[in-house]
Amino acid sequence: MARIAFIGAGSFGFTRTLVKDILTFPLLKDSTIVLMDIHAERLAYITKAVKKIIAAGNYPATVVATNNRAEALKGADAVICTILSGDVDVWRYDIEIPKKYGVDTNVGDTRGPSGIFRALRTLPVMLSICKDIEKYCPNAIFLNYTNPMAMLCHAMQKTSSVTVSGLCHSVQGTAEMLAKWAGVPYSEVDYVCAGINHQAWYLEFKHKNKCLYPKLNKAVRENKKIYNEEQVRNEMFINLGYYVTESSGHNSEYNPWFRKRADLIKKYCTSGTGWNPGLYAYILKEYQKRGVNRKWQKDIEEWLAKPEIDIKRGHEYAAYIINAWMGGDLFKFNGNVPNKGLITNLPYDACVEVPVIAGRNKLDSVFVGELPPQLAALNNLSVAIENMAVDASLTGNAEMVYHAIAYDPLTSAVLSLAEIRKMVQEMLYKNKEYLPQFKNLKIT
Repeated sequence: MARIAFIGAGSFGFTRTLVKDILTFPLLKDSTIVLMDIHAERLAYITKAVKKIIAAGNYPATVVATNNRAEALKGADAVICTILSGDVDVWRYDIEIPKKYGVDTNVGDTRGPSGIFRALRTLPVMLSICKDIEKYCPNAIFLNYTNPMAMLCHAMQKTSSVTVSGLCHSVQGTAEMLAKWAGVPYSEVDYVCAGINHQAWYLEFKHKNKCLYPKLNKAVRENKKIYNEEQVRNEMFINLGYYVTESSGHNSEYNPWFRKRADLIKKYCTSGTGWNPGLYAYILKEYQKRGVNRKWQKDIEEWLAKPEIDIKRGHEYAAYIINAWMGGDLFKFNGNVPNKGLITNLPYDACVEVPVIAGRNKLDSVFVGELPPQLAALNNLSVAIENMAVDASLTGNAEMVYHAIAYDPLTSAVLSLAEIRKMVQEMLYKNKEYLPQFKNLKIT
């Protein structure tokens, strides 16, 4: 009987979906689902939701709700993390301060100034979760959904003995999109995808052993609807030769090519990205002003009121991984793991996203080899920046935060070194309540 702990269980979308999928496996149907969140009201609602799923499936599962992390972790076989450190009152500055200096961020949760500061706020919490896992359930698998994925996983994998892997939707989501564009069933597609989180590459993408890239290249170049659906990623595909994971909105931030001038933002980033430029900061302001932070309550109450709910198994990796970890069928997925020579032209021990096979009490990462040099160049820059940011957090070195952001491709395309220093200093001071690892926030 598996014991599965959700840390940050008040993330309704993730928790409901994952519990629904987990309980469909015969090996996991009688699991103890432990829900932990520091927000009492959200915890109460998600507890009702999980009980509704259990009743709908007539599962012999049980649910435990607690705001005590140690209690939640005791004896757990698997731990799933979906936390967010810091609320909109500080999160908004990740977007607004860089924007003031001319760095027009779109999403801001993965890398660049915004992603780095999200990592700095979140890392102390994640490392404390790892310490608790080492103490209360050292043999558990820890599956992380919290961003920025690569930086958080790298820090945990570098400092903890816990078996940690980060999970992201972008690999399977993009593969489904490309199969649709190529006009072939997704179930018949084979691919090899590797790189780093949100910037991994489909090194192979085949249907019945035939490469689909020529067909996709033609579709992207000649079909305006397809091109406009993912303008940034399609430009990268046309010019780099390989398709990248994660949306155009995200990827527009991770390089110097699309967001450094207003005309480029207008050309590439006003449609087909999933977000409009500057919209995120606007949403954050409206979130505060209109009090729409209660929208979550309306959504969950409407869901709870439904007489029937869909409990069919979906495609979230975590449920399949936990089933394999507990002794069920092996499961292959793309996970974020330490680079123990898996990608030979990325730094050793960096956090990379590669094929992984989950089995009973083990994760076996698959050797990839070299990335094409034009892909490795972009990945290596991101890895170097992320590693500096992690080391800055682990050592409390504010100057290294500045060094990491100084090399960010978008930031360095827009600002001088002196301007970057001023921006980083302002962001450090705005985040001071959330940065206990830094004794001195002054950068010289």
